[in-house]
Amino acid sequence: MSIEVIDSELTEQRLNQLTQALGSGMFVHVRNMLHDMAASDVALILESSPPKTRQVLWQLIDQEQAGDILEDLGEELKDSLISGMTPEKVAQATSGMDTDDLAYILRSLPDAVYKKVLQSMSSQDRHRVEQALLYPDDTAGSIMNTDTVTLRPDVNIDVVLRYLRQRGNLPDTTDTLYVVDRNDHVLGGVRLADLLTCNPSETIRTIMDPELESIPVAMPDNEVAQLFERHDWISAPVVDEEQKLLGRITIDDVVDVIREDAEHSMMGMAGMDDDEDTFGPVMKSTFRRSLWLTINLFAALLAASVSNMFEGTLEQFATIAILMTIVPSMGGVAGNQTLALVIRGIALGHIGQSNSRWLIGKELAIGFLNGIMWSVLVFFAVWLWKDDMALGGLIGGAMLINMTVAGLAGASIPLILKKLNIDPALAGGMVLTTVTDVIGLFAFLGLATIFLM
Repeated sequence: MSIEVIDSELTEQRLNQLTQALGSGMFVHVRNMLHDMAASDVALILESSPPKTRQVLWQLIDQEQAGDILEDLGEELKDSLISGMTPEKVAQATSGMDTDDLAYILRSLPDAVYKKVLQSMSSQDRHRVEQALLYPDDTAGSIMNTDTVTLRPDVNIDVVLRYLRQRGNLPDTTDTLYVVDRNDHVLGGVRLADLLTCNPSETIRTIMDPELESIPVAMPDNEVAQLFERHDWISAPVVDEEQKLLGRITIDDVVDVIREDAEHSMMGMAGMDDDEDTFGPVMKSTFRRSLWLTINLFAALLAASVSNMFEGTLEQFATIAILMTIVPSMGGVAGNQTLALVIRGIALGHIGQSNSRWLIGKELAIGFLNGIMWSVLVFFAVWLWKDDMALGGLIGGAMLINMTVAGLAGASIPLILKKLNIDPALAGGMVLTTVTDVIGLFAFLGLATIFLM
């Protein structure tokens, strides 16, 4: 049995136990159960509970554990819980939280609450947050932590080791210490493994890596994730335009970015926000989904108007009305295959101006070859089924046209949307469906009108 299945069963079992205990009024028992769970497990329980149960569970959680739980919650649920807290409680819950997580929470607060929370913080936490909020969302600066350990290049390794022992602990996910000059310009990095295994009498300069790659503070977070994936990094320094060290990004922050991007792509295909709460309020969820349903309705009406243009043909040939859905359906499937491939390539940074034309040509050729193969197959299928060679030829020809267009549209639509600063994952599927429906119906009914009327 896989780890995922075991974890899912354990979560469901705990949720059932908590629900039964709440139903029996055993609030002290529920509080103790929550206290014994890891923060990530409590967050998962909250996200798996209906709204009323969430509110009760949140009231029973220890305030000392609240900050760690908030870090692991989805954006919508996190905002919902924080909106019901006083500024003092928000400041208490977020005390000691990583800078990037703290800034992320405060960005979602109304200005009045945000200012009160800042006033309730210690001067040190307030300074950290104000610095983090200077950087735009979805950039390296917005996900970096300022908890770095720096070294000077001319210091002996023995002195550094004594300093680290005296310090007592290191920031989480520390694998490299950064070497800087007196003005905090990054000169290189020293791996902890090298620091512990080299000659203590040597200086830091002799073991540091001067080729250590730094991340510009304005780099988009998805590009940061690509660098971590490509180089198998655990952490990396973040620098400004003058190469001054500002902080560091760790692998746990990058995992969050990758997960959010994956959720965004998956939910975007359905025209939904990536922070959609599974157990969110009915009216709120209904309103959010109605926008794309409205847009889709207009797209469907556009496709229906094409059918209406050939009303006379449909009235005379009932068989055409039966077969007319095949062409748009095949084109839609073929186009979505290309669309998914191109969107993934854009997300991974594989596609740019230098190779986009070649990719469009490739997908156009694939669409044409698929069109030939499946048009021949459907030609014989319709001929044998309806004993009508002309009708088989018409639907085969329409399928060749639509699948060729589908390959072209599936490759070009996400590239065009990206140039227009529109998220391809959010709008690409709807645009492609409209194109394949309209072209498929127009090709089939148009050919039928020309050759059968």
